[in-house]
Amino acid sequence: MPILNRAAELQHEVTEWRRHIHENPGLLYDVEETAAFVEDKLKAFGVDEVVTGLGRTGVVGIIRGKGESDRVIGLRADMDALPLEEITGKPWASKAPGKMHACGHDGHTAMLLGAAKHLAETRNFNGSVAVIFQPAEEGGRGALAMVEDGMMERFGIQEVYGMHNMPGMPLGTFAIRKGGIMAAPDKFSIRITGRGGHAAEPHRTADPIVIGSQIVGGLQMIAARNANPLRSVVVSVTQFHAGTTHNIIPEEAFLTGTVRSLDEGVRDLAENRIRQIAEGIASAHDAKVEVEYERACPVTVNHADETLHAARAAIDIVGEKNVNTDVDASMAGEDFAFMLQARPGAYIMIGNGETAALHNPSYDFNDEAIAYGISYWVKLAEQRLTD
Repeated sequence: MPILNRAAELQHEVTEWRRHIHENPGLLYDVEETAAFVEDKLKAFGVDEVVTGLGRTGVVGIIRGKGESDRVIGLRADMDALPLEEITGKPWASKAPGKMHACGHDGHTAMLLGAAKHLAETRNFNGSVAVIFQPAEEGGRGALAMVEDGMMERFGIQEVYGMHNMPGMPLGTFAIRKGGIMAAPDKFSIRITGRGGHAAEPHRTADPIVIGSQIVGGLQMIAARNANPLRSVVVSVTQFHAGTTHNIIPEEAFLTGTVRSLDEGVRDLAENRIRQIAEGIASAHDAKVEVEYERACPVTVNHADETLHAARAAIDIVGEKNVNTDVDASMAGEDFAFMLQARPGAYIMIGNGETAALHNPSYDFNDEAIAYGISYWVKLAEQRLTD
């Protein structure tokens, strides 16, 4: 069950596209150069309709098949990079200081462009394929911006599918699961206002460092004693700022961190308990506290039938033994969740081999995965629009 011959033929060309995109990264919505590259390629392929400016800088191409069906499926890739200084030393390394494609969105965009080229050449399906190129996945809610711009209704999209590379998964493998596959990645901050003073007279103060330390400890009880142990939640304090010198107890301390959950009920529980724990400990020590909690994107939930469709396409490319249909969920977040709230669909992982981890300055997308990704997209589109 090999990759498609045409995908193998496109490997070199798509690799060149991927490396061009890698050299010219943009952050969040500032992906005009990549969006223009995508637009030019789609028009050159003869895609029937190319629309730009969706969700500010997103691009959608519509490829119509040979039949008369009004069915439409969406295939989505993300375009934005991360604020990191690249250290790969590759000839195609980022030309933009402090910006790099450290999550493989360059590969995602290139693979979907390769699939678009093949689908526009063959049109071996009955209905239409919407190829979706999204900005601002890395914390900017670009998926929601495109949904709120009316993308689903405008193009009549009935199902939507996403794909992400995964370092550590062998090349030529895929992984998916029904239900929650990626977590809701929330952020919180806690500002403690105590009473500062001389470090030699702590009894005259309300020490925000001691109070903050107790809050950090208290937050660990959310996962350990508040949440159902069968429903995962992560509460991590990642910053603690206080003080200016060795002999002054400061007036304030500031904490921030993240909550990751795979269940909306657990998500609500975590937010409520963070507030209760921080306010309770601060009150007990005669201090004040301000808690801010920001919900980024929801849990990425794969729909049952669409998960089976996605798995079937992957199995047809690489064989059943190379597709894990019950992969462990990840506590990382993915704003494709907004598209899955708007339409049924599924999100799948594709093996990137033994590369550096995602969000690492040494990471580079593995170009050997390209033919597998193109083949998956083409097979999925053809199957869903001929069944």
